[in-house]
Amino acid sequence: MQHRSVSTIRNQVYQILKEDICNGKYRPGQWLQENEVATQLSVSRSPVREALRQLAADGLVVEIPNKGVFVKEFTSRDIEEVFDLRVLLENYAIGRLRDNLSTAGMEQLMACLAELERAHAQNDLRRYIDEDARLHSLLVELSGNSLLRSMYDRVHSMNQQFRIYSLTSKKRFDESVDEHRGMIHCLLTDSTQEAQAINRQHLQLAREKIIEHLAQLSAQGPDAPLPEPPTEPR
Repeated sequence: MQHRSVSTIRNQVYQILKEDICNGKYRPGQWLQENEVATQLSVSRSPVREALRQLAADGLVVEIPNKGVFVKEFTSRDIEEVFDLRVLLENYAIGRLRDNLSTAGMEQLMACLAELERAHAQNDLRRYIDEDARLHSLLVELSGNSLLRSMYDRVHSMNQQFRIYSLTSKKRFDESVDEHRGMIHCLLTDSTQEAQAINRQHLQLAREKIIEHLAQLSAQGPDAPLPEPPTEPR
């Protein structure tokens, strides 16, 4: 019974730390001290240690012997590789939708797109990014391949802490919602190759913006603020 309790706490700590890393509370390169995290979360060090091991397996943190565990600092090469895999996995999933997209699946895609458009209309960048992530994950989920979903989850997690950097300009914010509309329209009209082409271009533009912003952050130093939602008039 005690083992089950520890496992549950470990999973809770893991989810909290993962969310905080992806949302930018812990910045790239920041030291995650076991004692400090355990105190903040009011738990013992054991579930924190186990959660950090899982995060290391996910590629979100790195453990340096005799120094500690640090939030992973991604290089431009890392971002290139993550997005290469996203293109491969997502476009494979899109290709499978030709034979696996049910009426219920179509309704899910349209509902997700509607939420995305609503967030865009309200200029709510952070909610838009959450809906963006949900839409791309939904494409993989609807493919019907459970192993693909498992592989995608890890790649997606590695991308999460940088997702906001892809939409730091008003122009890119507007382009993004148009790209999603076009992709969903193609899926609903059985234009699979067009949907894959739009997704490939969409991810390429996101990759370029992230790499560009990482370069700016590197030049500004470790205390550079996170980007704010676009505020230019519509």
